[in-house]
Amino acid sequence: MNEAGVRPRVDGRTLRAERTRQAITDAHFALLEEGELRPTAERIADRAGVSLRALWTNFKDMEGLFAAAGERLMERQRAEYRPIPADLPRDERIERYCAQRARLLELIAPAARAARIREPFSAQLRKNRAWYLEIAREELQTLFAAELEAAGDARAEVVDALTAAVTFASWSMWRDELHLDVAGATAVLRRAVSALLPLAGTA
Repeated sequence: MNEAGVRPRVDGRTLRAERTRQAITDAHFALLEEGELRPTAERIADRAGVSLRALWTNFKDMEGLFAAAGERLMERQRAEYRPIPADLPRDERIERYCAQRARLLELIAPAARAARIREPFSAQLRKNRAWYLEIAREELQTLFAAELEAAGDARAEVVDALTAAVTFASWSMWRDELHLDVAGATAVLRRAVSALLPLAGTA
């Protein structure tokens, strides 16, 4: 409602365009989840039930589609994310963090596997990855602030080491190279985070 109490009119064309864009990004994710790591525009349009012309009307190029897909994937992660209280005991924070991190890494895994193939040729995919890394670093620094303070002069190194451990490169190693199941990979993640985090109040 606006200040005059009148509900603003929604442009039907805008709604249709939004639905079309969502259908296209959903089709993109569906193909990735089925293991098609380099779906063409034609395949995406066909899965979305739209014409190729409609795809290019809504996204001027694949970079535009990658940008929208990155935003949708972040929305999915936000929907699954549950804040972890920073005042919980260290071990409980680690347990909850790693369990949740594993779920989120599994959620993004199909898109992340596909992105690794195209990242060298896509500025947008590299931007998406930098965005995810920054979010991961921020969460680590907030949730484990006391432990990172205890790291003293080594704080930056510990943050870098933790970031490497909790992001998709390590998860892919455990899941795709070592062929661990989710429970096994989560256990390794928990061990890595526990080993890297100093105890609060220690030098």
